[in-house]
Amino acid sequence: MKITAIEAHVCNARMRNWIFVKVVTDQPGLWGWGEATLEWHTKGVVGAIEDISQLLVGEDPRRIEHLWQMMYRQHFWHGNGIVRGTAISGIDIALWDILGKIHNVPCHELWGGRVRDYVRLYCHLGGGKMEDFYETAPDNAKRFAELAQQAVEEGFTAFKSMAVPETMSLEGLKPIKSAESCVRAMREAVGDDIDIMVDCHARPTPRMGLMFAKALEPYGLYFFEEPCWPETMDDIALIQRSVTTPIASGERLVGVHAFREMLEKRAVSVLQPDITHCGGLSEARRIGALAEAYKVSMAPHNPQGPVSTAASLELGFATPSYIICESVHNDVEWRQEVVSEGFEVKKEGRIVLPNQRPGLGIEINEEEIKKHPFQQEVLQRTFYKDGSVGDW
Repeated sequence: MKITAIEAHVCNARMRNWIFVKVVTDQPGLWGWGEATLEWHTKGVVGAIEDISQLLVGEDPRRIEHLWQMMYRQHFWHGNGIVRGTAISGIDIALWDILGKIHNVPCHELWGGRVRDYVRLYCHLGGGKMEDFYETAPDNAKRFAELAQQAVEEGFTAFKSMAVPETMSLEGLKPIKSAESCVRAMREAVGDDIDIMVDCHARPTPRMGLMFAKALEPYGLYFFEEPCWPETMDDIALIQRSVTTPIASGERLVGVHAFREMLEKRAVSVLQPDITHCGGLSEARRIGALAEAYKVSMAPHNPQGPVSTAASLELGFATPSYIICESVHNDVEWRQEVVSEGFEVKKEGRIVLPNQRPGLGIEINEEEIKKHPFQQEVLQRTFYKDGSVGDW
């Protein structure tokens, strides 16, 4: 059995281009689907997939670990960069889809079988632009409360928002009080039985991140995400030690070595690898094993397309440290026309029952993809009130 081609299929989904990876074999009807979506870097990722595919065409797709090592090591620059790591991830996911199809079992059965009966989903409410808080939406807390109630009405028992506004390196009480009012409104709107998460998008400096964490501590967050840059891991660890709120981070890290450092520093309570960036399902499984060893939870970052979600769910059914799956359900109205999915979502509680189909349990409609061709993503720019460059 040989790999005959590795293809990148780009599908524009409004704010991002989904990059689906198809690994084709010489066996009739046997191929696998992966995903390598990376916002604002579509052309770079597609080029990296083409570069790496030269290593794999002609190889046996069943030798997944062998092929992963080839993709990572057989070019002088190891596969640590985000573009190269994303390309490797997409191909790796597709290889696992193929192996599941060969053995006629879902991927989670390849990894030792189910460790749970269902996976819980959470949704994202959005928010986070400075003007949203201070200018165009003076009653911002009310807006967050309404979005929170809507999420619960849709069946979710957990949701995340960007209730922390953009801030300069050091600011006074105004942004702190604004974030606190929004989180308080959400908590009062949904009660204590619903889990609330807040995402800082790694925009605050370490000191501002700590101030936000302390201000929001009384509201019992399920976790507080990326309170400062992942480059300052010692500061994330300091915030973790300073509050009882579980701290989460990791979506921008590539490779198990970066997560090892995060765990050695006891920086987080929740690891958030992105399966489409960190090195695919092979590397995510290694990260999950580390999380289990350190008794830390795992909640993968997953705002991309449907193949990423299917891969995250398969990982969740076979990974003890996995606690919850990020869900994108309202990005484009034609999502279900592009993909056929093997898992079932129960609206009550927004829980996912195990996939019963082979591999990832999904199939992509290539004709539907053609209806949504590549469009250049609009680059996100943000500036602080004094005109200096900010973090988006």
